[in-house]
Amino acid sequence: MPELHNQSPLYRRLKSFHYAFAGWWHVLRTQPNAWIHALVTVVVVCLGLWLRLPGHDWAILILTFMAVWMAEFMNTALEAVVDMAAPDYHPLAKVAKDVAAAAVLVGALGAVLIGLLLLGPPLAARVCAYVAWQACP
Repeated sequence: MPELHNQSPLYRRLKSFHYAFAGWWHVLRTQPNAWIHALVTVVVVCLGLWLRLPGHDWAILILTFMAVWMAEFMNTALEAVVDMAAPDYHPLAKVAKDVAAAAVLVGALGAVLIGLLLLGPPLAARVCAYVAWQACP
């Protein structure tokens, strides 16, 4: 990372965003599960818009998206650090990677449950209304 202390505060702030987006892009480029998270995020946002979810449901969904993405980012960072510190197999390196992956899994499973709780009832109501309308002569 180049020396930034001689640069203006605005330049340093913009560079920090550049580094953050570079990290995000690295996760998308190297982690296949990140694409699953991205697809699910887009599908849930589209469903939420279609269902016209209230603001408090959006707040919960956004926090849920954020938790899953943060877990994926931290997992990727931890994997990189472990690979750098222990290039050869070590049982503790495996434990660190497995636990970080479990954190992502717990976040993703929790997100599914939250999604079902928030999207399930309005989606069921829409589907039932559509089926009832189609049944009418």
